[in-house]
Amino acid sequence: MINFDLESLFFVLFILLLLSAFFSGAETSLMSVNRYKLKHKHKLGDNSASKVNFLVTNPEKTLGLILLLNNFVNILASAISTLIAIKIYGEAGVAISVVVLTIIILIFAEVTPKTFAALYADKIAYPVSLLLYPLMKIFYPIVILINFISRIILRIFGIKTEKINQELLTKDEIKLIVKESSHRIPKNHEDMIVNMIDLEKVKVEDAMIPRNELVAVDIEDDLEKISKKILNCKHTRIPIYKKELNKLLGFLHKRKVIDILIENKMTKESILKQISPPYFIPEDTSLTSQLINFKKQKKRMGFVVDEYGDVKGAVTLDDILEEIVGEFDENAKNDGIVKINSQTYIIDGAIQIREINKSLGWKIPETAAKTINGYILECLENIPTQGETFDSEGYLFEIVEISNNFVKNVKVTKK
Repeated sequence: MINFDLESLFFVLFILLLLSAFFSGAETSLMSVNRYKLKHKHKLGDNSASKVNFLVTNPEKTLGLILLLNNFVNILASAISTLIAIKIYGEAGVAISVVVLTIIILIFAEVTPKTFAALYADKIAYPVSLLLYPLMKIFYPIVILINFISRIILRIFGIKTEKINQELLTKDEIKLIVKESSHRIPKNHEDMIVNMIDLEKVKVEDAMIPRNELVAVDIEDDLEKISKKILNCKHTRIPIYKKELNKLLGFLHKRKVIDILIENKMTKESILKQISPPYFIPEDTSLTSQLINFKKQKKRMGFVVDEYGDVKGAVTLDDILEEIVGEFDENAKNDGIVKINSQTYIIDGAIQIREINKSLGWKIPETAAKTINGYILECLENIPTQGETFDSEGYLFEIVEISNNFVKNVKVTKK
């Protein structure tokens, strides 16, 4: 039997503890490495990233290798420490060895290296892979055998081990990642990314110009009235209809109006000759889909129709872009919302609830109705009277003005 001196045994034990700490830290760093940075580096052809990517995408093999080596090192360290304890304390040293080595491994080879590796996962994982990758090649047959046996044991207990993609993220998780990275992304960029993710949830009817707010021209009116309405219109595109809005003929672009005025031929025939055909959009179309459709169709404006084909309003490319980048006109942002104090506002009944929530950071339910007028009618189940008040979802509503059974203005206080 080979008889080692105490100095040699202490030196070997010290090396084994370092290796144990290394494998513990390696395991934590590889499991905690930023997968998205890793994929980016891997696509750029980074050599160490390729090795880390192999280890991370094969967790069974990687964990099998690390646990194999770590357990071998820990068991060998236990045997060495027992020899040292027996040499110093005799038979009683066995119990001392178990207690002391457990504390040392727990603190210096488990908790400390794993905590450090978790804090600096990206900095540790790449250099660690340079050693683990070749070790994987060397111990590959043993690792495969260990994994095979573990799969059989798991199957006995009815646990399937088919590979499941754990990296698929929901939209809310992506938004959380963006918001947590806000110190690296400018605030306006962060808002645009989040708005773009939410765009699929928003339907065209939520962003459209409502039918009652459309500035449209009835071609059956007298020419003077038509000319005045066209020339006074502030919008770029003017809907043209015949007798009723559901009988849309198309829209007239302001550029065409200039051509008509240059030729000094403002007639109904010249107007009809210059209009573009209408483009219709189902009301439940998402803004994401419509943005793509606008690009495909080379359109910038469409008329939103319901299931019966009736026109509900119009949506433009600008309306969709405003959902992403915010209002182009700051004055229009809170148009119809007048501040009384920090918790109280006078709100136009035609304002959409989602616009109120976005502007004020409130959480008025959006499922019952689209506009604040619709919400009030839904809550009261009748036409309110001026001065009537009621509570709903933590908000106090006081009817300020009623016009033709429509809540023209309401005072809302967040309680």
